[in-house]
Amino acid sequence: MKNIILNTDSYKASHFLQYPKGTRFISSYIEARGGKSEAALFFGLQAFVKEYLLTPITAEDIAEAKGVFTAHGLPFNEAGWAAILEKYDGYLPLEITAVPEGSVVPLGNILVQVTNTDEEFPWLVSYIETALLRAIWYPTTVATVSYDIKQTIRKYLELTCDDPAAQLPFKLHDFGARGVSSEESAMLGGMGHLVNFMGSDTVSALMGARRYYGADMAGYSIPASEHSTITSWGRDGESAAYANMIGQFGGAGKLFACVSDSYDIYNAVEKIWGGELREQVMGNGGTLVIRPDSGEPLKVVREVMELAYDRFGGTVNAKGYKVLHPSVRIIQGDGVDGEAIGQILALLAEDGFSAENIAFGMGGALLQKPNRDTLSFAMKASAIMIEEAWHDVYKDPVGDSRKRSKRGRLALTEALETVRVEELDGRTDLLQPVYRNGKLLKELSFDEVRANSNK
Repeated sequence: MKNIILNTDSYKASHFLQYPKGTRFISSYIEARGGKSEAALFFGLQAFVKEYLLTPITAEDIAEAKGVFTAHGLPFNEAGWAAILEKYDGYLPLEITAVPEGSVVPLGNILVQVTNTDEEFPWLVSYIETALLRAIWYPTTVATVSYDIKQTIRKYLELTCDDPAAQLPFKLHDFGARGVSSEESAMLGGMGHLVNFMGSDTVSALMGARRYYGADMAGYSIPASEHSTITSWGRDGESAAYANMIGQFGGAGKLFACVSDSYDIYNAVEKIWGGELREQVMGNGGTLVIRPDSGEPLKVVREVMELAYDRFGGTVNAKGYKVLHPSVRIIQGDGVDGEAIGQILALLAEDGFSAENIAFGMGGALLQKPNRDTLSFAMKASAIMIEEAWHDVYKDPVGDSRKRSKRGRLALTEALETVRVEELDGRTDLLQPVYRNGKLLKELSFDEVRANSNK
């Protein structure tokens, strides 16, 4: 599905006939209008530009699109697309400006602005809305969800842990690859998460970060069991299955995770890990990460933590919170979202346990549950040049002020405030040219994106 002419909504095909006579240029913008978050972590534009806009359309693409739209019952702007092929060798005559990826921008502000660079093609600005908005809202929303959880975890680490900065990068792990609608979604959403954390099992995200942002390795994982590898030993062989995990993956400085609820999580922690195998766990030099995977998360985590501390012991850190023996930790990946993580960490802190004892895994709640309405993303036209004059374009629905759109050609100040370009008064516009007429103008590394998110 690489034909950009067909990467749109059906009704867009007729819009070239709908603009006022004399229209020369159109300027549109993208913003996250609202939601539970305070700000959006902008991410994903560079991947879209590299994948879709650096490959020109061809005569075959035009012919294919003509056949589809004509059979679909819509007019097709064959002359317009043919002119793009002739004048620009098939590259789209657009300019896209945007805030640097990784920027954390308060909701309700401009993130991206798009204009045509040739007065012959004003209709192209709106035509690309479907593909461009989708390419931005999804990875940005996942990155924002992950960013907000990062702040929650940071809060409890700073409260209960002696070295919160060292602990934070691996406290939320991406389990979401199997729960999304496509591999591309796994890649884009998984990369958005990796802007904030270093843990992921979504291989597509690693490859996306390598391909589009030059990251040799953007995230890490550890050997881990699944229910099939444990239950294949049979119920009577549960202890042998766990012992095999120690034998295969234990050792000085090593970490491995083992799902331990196949039959009875409490028996597994108290009688097997903390009983039969206790000396092997504590003496192998590595760290066992116990994973409960069923039950009510707050109840299970609390009880497993208490059992683990009872069986393996630990210390009390300088802030007065209990830390499990270094041979054992816990990861909770079932029923986890941002709210649940905050509740679990609050409960553990009340019980006197440091947040460093636990990590979290998120799947569908991280990569699939977010939708365009999570941050109320929209792309809207805000200015049009007819003949020689620019005019404001906006909507102001009488029944829903939340959908009131911005007017004019826009800029974002260093104070993270959206203004009209004529109101900049010498201030810096944070919107930077990223794409123009088939060329990527600004390229960021994944490290730079991460650094932007931490400013």
